[in-house]
Amino acid sequence: MTFQEQILEGIPENLPQKKSYDPSVNHAPKRKDILSVEEKKLALKNALRYFDKKHHETLLPEFKNELETYGRIYMYRYRPDYAIYARPIDDYPANSKQGAAIMLMIQNNLDHAVAQHPHELITYGGNGAVFSNWAQYRLTMKYLCEMNEEQTLVMYSGHPMGLFPSHKEAPRVVVTNGMMIPNYSKPDDWEKFNALGVTQYGQMTAGSFMYIGPQGIVHGTTITVLNGFRKIKKEPKGNLFVTSGLGGMSGAQPKAGNIAGCITVCAEVNPKITQVRLDQGWIDEKITDLNILVDRVTEAKTNKETVSLAYLGNIVDVWEKFDEANITIDLGSDQTSLHNPWAGGYYPVGISFEEANDMMANNPELFKEKVQETLRRHARAINKHTAKGTYFFDYGNAFLLEASRAGADVMSENPTIGREFKYPSYVQDIMGPMCFDYGFGPFRWVCASGKPEDLAKTDAIACKVLEEIKKNSPEEIQQQMTDNIQWIKGAQENKLVVGSQARILYADAEGRMKIAQAFNDAIAKGDIGYIVLGRDHHDVSGTDSPYRETSNIYDGSSFTADMAIHNVIGDSFRGATWVSIHNGGGVGWGEVINGGFGMVLDGSNDAERRLKSMLFWDVNNGISRRSWARNKEAIFAIKRAMEVEPNLKVTLPNLVDEKLLNSL
Repeated sequence: MTFQEQILEGIPENLPQKKSYDPSVNHAPKRKDILSVEEKKLALKNALRYFDKKHHETLLPEFKNELETYGRIYMYRYRPDYAIYARPIDDYPANSKQGAAIMLMIQNNLDHAVAQHPHELITYGGNGAVFSNWAQYRLTMKYLCEMNEEQTLVMYSGHPMGLFPSHKEAPRVVVTNGMMIPNYSKPDDWEKFNALGVTQYGQMTAGSFMYIGPQGIVHGTTITVLNGFRKIKKEPKGNLFVTSGLGGMSGAQPKAGNIAGCITVCAEVNPKITQVRLDQGWIDEKITDLNILVDRVTEAKTNKETVSLAYLGNIVDVWEKFDEANITIDLGSDQTSLHNPWAGGYYPVGISFEEANDMMANNPELFKEKVQETLRRHARAINKHTAKGTYFFDYGNAFLLEASRAGADVMSENPTIGREFKYPSYVQDIMGPMCFDYGFGPFRWVCASGKPEDLAKTDAIACKVLEEIKKNSPEEIQQQMTDNIQWIKGAQENKLVVGSQARILYADAEGRMKIAQAFNDAIAKGDIGYIVLGRDHHDVSGTDSPYRETSNIYDGSSFTADMAIHNVIGDSFRGATWVSIHNGGGVGWGEVINGGFGMVLDGSNDAERRLKSMLFWDVNNGISRRSWARNKEAIFAIKRAMEVEPNLKVTLPNLVDEKLLNSL
């Protein structure tokens, strides 16, 4: 069968050949055994409902074995025989080009070069799933082939509920992931209900089909590192940034360090992913001995090198060794998946990777104890360095939150609302006031033709638009504009593409709208093919997360989720091709609500109308909320937006004289 025939087939009538377990692929760790006997029977019934009754006798023992062996039913037998990657949009058999574009994005998320655990349908973060099983993937792709532009596909946490009548202006797909009743959103609830096959953790851009490989976070990380050095009034060159994690998102850190121009040391315990990042050129050197690492860093400092060094081992050992060797760390952070601390997101020190994986599955209580012990030790080592002048920030991975829960010394001696921890979130000190409050965030696009030359053309278009905007930009955002232009000019030479022909660029509403308009015009002229617009959920309006995206909001509303919900509702009726809303994301299940979108540009007048309406809302929704929280940068930005758009009328805060409050 051809690729097109297999896609159209959906779940095959006849049983496919059973697939052997491929040890060369990076697999998800075994999940803990959390279901009762009756719940295991229910999980099997839930899995078998995808298949004709005549296959149940064969599939039942197979699925039972998967549940017992891996803690989940992935339905490996139904993994397709064809290679999964982002094909050109015209290769997909579809009644709707919008449906074809969504198939392209789904396959990009599951590309072996992109996905962290491709056979388990996990894109990044250890548990960020596109689907829970291969039956869901097959059904979804079939529905997207059949869809017309008066239908909407409804997705319940990976499960395609079906195609429903809608209309041309409606989203083609609406996605929800992990939307639990609030009292059922603890980590073990995810383990239980995910094992039952009734919900999943979509992370941010995994379950919304908008992941573009590590590039998706390289730009934001570059901005963070550059501004981190600016904050401490040091040049990046010859100075040291220490962090950890080389997974789907954290793997961007060494590349960003190189672009910023510093020395980066990034620790990772997984040998497979470390080798992948070396092979991809995202790290320069791999080191396995701490003494060699100390010598190499000393040499790099002396020579003022720009270099990225991966240490294959535990980050705690690095912090402790550098303290002992008196190595000065200028910037420090951590980007392990601590939103997922008990299922492979963070590994205990002093135990091998293999031993830790075994303990995680077979002795989860001891594993948790070892992780928390490591977090306390990790924090002690960081505190020693910060006492010497290191600037440490939480990189939005729930490090400080989980360390505090473990009893580590990370709490502020004089806590205030939003400043409970000893160290700031990077959003509080850098990304919030310098980017999000002004409306700058991770705008991204994918060239649906799959042609590198289209990507080069879009880079040139975006650069030209930004240079024109910068001429009349106010002083308050000149630095942001300069950083963006520098980034896009160096995008090709930095070889950021992994998977689809995609690009990310931090832009405000004006920049996003004008770049998108220029793309749409170029499509209409036949200069480039269709473009898929999107963004990370980690943005101005997309996410309500008190320890990350909204951590620089101090009016007490950082624990509310109105903004993310309104963002998705507003995007859906203003022209998004698909929308998604998730529980989870980068800081943990039950800790955040985040929403995203995708929009297909086809060169039409309809696309022009939709992009203007939706992109303006998608950014200014968040600026208005940040303004109401009394963030001065956001007040400036929303006033400027109201001057541009007469139909925008936002309630502004009246500021209270602190002297009045102090007199109480």
